[in-house]
Amino acid sequence: MKFDWLSHIRDWKKDMFVHTQNRLTFQYSVLITFFLTLFITVIYFLVNTTISYEQKQQLQITADQQVNGIANALEDGTLSTQELENLHASQESGNQFFYYVVNPNGELLFGEEVIHPLQPEILHLLQGWLPQLNDIRYGTVMIRPHGHGFSRHEEKHPIDLMVTGRALYQGNQLVGVFYIGKDISFYNQLIHQLLVTLVTLGILFLGIALLLSYFMSKRAMVPIRTSFNQQREFAADASHELRTPLSILHSSLDVLEMEEKENISSFSRNVLSNMKDEVRRMTSLVGDLLTLARSDSGLLELHYESFDFIPPVGQLVQSTQTLAHSKEIRLQLHTPAAMAVYGDLERLKQLLYILLDNAIKYTPNGGDVTLALSAHTSQKQPALCITVEDTGIGIPEDEQLRIFDRFYRVDKNRSKQLGGTGLGLAIAKWIVEAHHGTIHVSSTPGSGSTFTVILPILKTNSNDGGRSK
Repeated sequence: MKFDWLSHIRDWKKDMFVHTQNRLTFQYSVLITFFLTLFITVIYFLVNTTISYEQKQQLQITADQQVNGIANALEDGTLSTQELENLHASQESGNQFFYYVVNPNGELLFGEEVIHPLQPEILHLLQGWLPQLNDIRYGTVMIRPHGHGFSRHEEKHPIDLMVTGRALYQGNQLVGVFYIGKDISFYNQLIHQLLVTLVTLGILFLGIALLLSYFMSKRAMVPIRTSFNQQREFAADASHELRTPLSILHSSLDVLEMEEKENISSFSRNVLSNMKDEVRRMTSLVGDLLTLARSDSGLLELHYESFDFIPPVGQLVQSTQTLAHSKEIRLQLHTPAAMAVYGDLERLKQLLYILLDNAIKYTPNGGDVTLALSAHTSQKQPALCITVEDTGIGIPEDEQLRIFDRFYRVDKNRSKQLGGTGLGLAIAKWIVEAHHGTIHVSSTPGSGSTFTVILPILKTNSNDGGRSK
């Protein structure tokens, strides 16, 4: 039975590209939103400032035009007909909502307002205020439902006022204060409507910006996808094409060594041996590259089947005993008598070989390497637990998360001496994830490392006793 690893790879690639595209969309959207917000803020500020400044100037000009007549009226005790006409004309034109003249004690001497019932509220608003030159005060009064000309069923209606005033002196003595106010409710409503309109347009354009950002990010992903596919295809093609010449080169070196064994010098024999080692290393590297390239492209499928995993594990340990003996390393195996699993046998053997080979390489002479298989429970499901423990050089904590990256090696010089390529653990991680499992490492520098793999592929629980080799 074949596991649909091809669709899994495609989903992973899709998720990777979708994640990148979503990040680009987010960045574009944030940038466009910033400039859109800045534009709305500047427009609102300019319009609000312009209208406010214009209203202030009109009110100050009106106050300056009327203050001389009001001062003369205080001296004469009454307003002339012309001055009254000017005040009424200002009210009718909408330039002023009220004008009052009060004495230093705050008592109203004379004045007029557009809505008479509001006089007490306006006077309360002005109480105790001695305006300075070009001083402006803002306030709100409410139209009462019980005043003259208003129905009791009407709701209260606010009126926004802009007020200025002039102190009136006779000589050095304050004789009164002239107040004049302007109804700016309409302009405030206009500014409010402008803000609502700008925000609404901003939300509308933000939606358009999101769509635009999506298409921009999608367009930006085209060369990234193309480059990714080209590099993937190149790695696969190059690895595949290199396997044949490397095999021929290795066979040629074997033939040359057998035929000229007695005729070549010791120096040439060493050169020939080094060449064979390099060819073997290159063959291993090309094989690993081809495995990863095919896994990335989705061409490498897993073949799932049910089998007893213990006999293949025993054979694998026997085949690696030679490498362990060459370094006087004690290789131990702890497993149940039988363990039925459901997975890709060849890939699982490759996983164990990578972990064992890695442990033996980085364990000093005379050390210990232990492989243990046991039943485990993962998310309430039976799972296979694989641990490979060594007494090697260990891995620093800050590098433990990076050892599964491709071509990453903790000690590059030592890895080169031992023949490492930095791809073994990357392939191991791919095999584990292909079986929907997890792999992690715990290590202390100088004390060794322990790799733990959890694979949810266990079909039956083993109740036999353990055995050791």
